[in-house]
Amino acid sequence: MLKPAVNKTVGEILVKRALLDEDGMKQACAQARHENLRLTDYLVRAGILKARDILDALCAGIPCDAVDLKALAIDKSVIERVPVKFASYYRFMPLAIEGQKLTLAASEPLDIHTQDDIRAHLGLEPKCVLASAWDVEEALKKYYGFASDTIDRILTRDPKRFREQSGDHAAIEDIERQSEDPTVTKLVNEIILEAYQKRATDIHIEPYRNRVRFRYRIDGVLIDANLPPEARHFLAAILSRIKIMAELSITEKRKPLDGSAVVRVGGQALDLRVSTIPALHGESMVIRLLPTTSELLNLEKLGFNADNARRFRDLVRRPHGVVFVTGPTGSGKTTTLYACLNEINDPSRKIITIEDPVEYEMDGITQIQVNADVNFSFADGLRSVLRHDPDILMVGEVRDTETANIAIRTALTGHLVFSSLHTNDAASAVTRLVDMGVEPYLVASSVQAFVAQRLVRVICPHCREEDASSLTDIRQEIARSLGDVEASRVVIFRGRGCDACNNTGYYGRTAIYEILELDEQIRAVILDKPRAEEIRRIAIERGMRTLRQDGWKNVANGVTTPAEVMNVTMKED
Repeated sequence: MLKPAVNKTVGEILVKRALLDEDGMKQACAQARHENLRLTDYLVRAGILKARDILDALCAGIPCDAVDLKALAIDKSVIERVPVKFASYYRFMPLAIEGQKLTLAASEPLDIHTQDDIRAHLGLEPKCVLASAWDVEEALKKYYGFASDTIDRILTRDPKRFREQSGDHAAIEDIERQSEDPTVTKLVNEIILEAYQKRATDIHIEPYRNRVRFRYRIDGVLIDANLPPEARHFLAAILSRIKIMAELSITEKRKPLDGSAVVRVGGQALDLRVSTIPALHGESMVIRLLPTTSELLNLEKLGFNADNARRFRDLVRRPHGVVFVTGPTGSGKTTTLYACLNEINDPSRKIITIEDPVEYEMDGITQIQVNADVNFSFADGLRSVLRHDPDILMVGEVRDTETANIAIRTALTGHLVFSSLHTNDAASAVTRLVDMGVEPYLVASSVQAFVAQRLVRVICPHCREEDASSLTDIRQEIARSLGDVEASRVVIFRGRGCDACNNTGYYGRTAIYEILELDEQIRAVILDKPRAEEIRRIAIERGMRTLRQDGWKNVANGVTTPAEVMNVTMKED
């Protein structure tokens, strides 16, 4: 925390630069003291000033240079010389050491007491340059590893206790005591917070011999979390803490466990779905992060183009029948089903869903979760909800013949049913249902459409640029797919990589679709039990746009890259 004298100097500079008046500055200083924040942190958090404006004002008001930490490469020897707890406490980033001079970046000029502490504890003469508080915080995470200060403090306080208990034979009582330790609780909170801030959907904790791997799944791709290697000493404590949060037994390590917990992060409640399995060197854990309340997307935001959105809206507004959404696990099927319900959710309809698990809460809809522990399955739920006078049903997944038959017969009695199947494309869903034991005439008479989908990563808007290295044959395939474009006019983009997208070139995901709508000709073909390839060929002849064609349309529009489309779709003849 900076001393009041420095805050006064910063305040005087901001007033002198006409960013605030005297009364506004006095109120800001008082509120910053009340919330135990730096003055500049309060001004930015409250939205009174922008960090860039404060930095420019300080550089103009005092003889001090500003640096862009993102553009600097800091030598490892500098990081090793300055302890993380020291840099974190005083909130500065060491940049270089030349002789006895330490160049460091901070968001505010250092007060005299901080300078004296650096001289006394590090034996170096400080030279301060300015950088934004956000850049300093991100640089500390990048070079020291996030949560490194917490880990260092735990080890400093009781190093023997944690290092001895990082093996496989830690006493149960000690593990339980560790899990309640506030510093371990803080470490777990920082791991979850970092995942949330990086837009991760899953946290993977994987033990190996002499190390533990922490990874986040961001935009469908796993990346290593930047945790210090010393985190391996706290594996047992971390797992125990998360188990207690999810109301799981901390003594059971020999069989898989599943639980859930709710935490609040950044003003939003997150539902944590925790799953553990016994592995060779300890328990492996995956935590899925789901917002308990989420903005329900419309079809265009999901990735439907204008034509597909129009056709899909026509399907979901039909009075009866089944609409199947198909694709592998993690392809966004449930999100699409929720978007369907959102399109037709109004007080005049009774809508019931049967899910495993219920991922998002929707107002005005009765949502039921299956429970294997009491033998309550999708089929059991379907049989029961028909007595509750529903107009529309959503079955999270058709997994067996019984569920498929009940869902289809429900549609034949005048209900509109939405569900999902695990198949590679829309045409394969027909043969999948027949293979499950559903009679072809039931499929032909009840199903309205099969909608296949995949998720592709979206090019980061902050570093999007034209890809001059793209291959000619890819341009030619895109041109052939679109039909009305010359290969020379196809422009392909990519993401260069920046801080906003973690240098991946991608930020977020969108869906690509193929809609196989059953007309009279296709229904007649289904009765003959044809192969999926035959159904697919007829559907294409009748105007179906395939997954790859929809993907190429997104590439041509600059939404995604050819690599993403080729990664999730099959090459077409």
